[in-house]
Formats: sequence, structure tokens, C-alpha cells
Amino acid sequence: MSSGFGYRGGPARCHIFWQEFLRCQALASEREDCVLTRDDYLECLHRTKEIARAKEIKAHFIEKQIQETHDKRQAAEKAASGVIVSLGLIEDDSGDSGKK
Repeated sequence: MSSGFGYRGGPARCHIFWQEFLRCQALASEREDCVLTRDDYLECLHRTKEIARAKEIKAHFIEKQIQETHDKRQAAEKAASGVIVSLGLIEDDSGDSGKK
């Protein structure tokens, strides 16, 4: 339960949500009426949705970075292979050495 006092003497992070939950329980006729306020309080305490969203964003960012790196690598390899073929050091796929 939230005492209302934070670690540094100020108000606790989730005390407001706890008060709303208590107020809802006092006024509600059934327990199901306070599901949303309870979920808000539990999210404030544990931050499960916030952490899941942060992980999703991080995974998307990493995936995008990998894709961009892969695209840059392919472009560099393609550019490098054209240079090597034009020098006549290796033959390209069509069989000519790249000399004109």
C-alpha cells in the first residue's frame, strides 16, 4: 500500500493512483467497477506496459539499424564489385572481363 511518502520525503510516485483506487472502492457497489483504477495503480507501481513498449521500440530501432547496415553493405559490395570488374581483375557474370 502507498503510504504517501516517497524516498526523499515528498509525495510517493503512485500515491495519487492509490487514493483514486481507494475512493473507487469506497463508492463502488461491485469490485468490477474499480478494475480500471486498480490497473492504473498497478501500472504505476510495476510499469509493465511502459517497459513492454520501451522494449518494442528498442527492438524496432535495432531491426531498422540492422536493415540499414545491410542495405549499405550491399551497396558497398555492389560498388566495389563494379570497380574490380572494370579493372579487369575478375570476370563479371556475363563472361567479359569488363574491358572495352
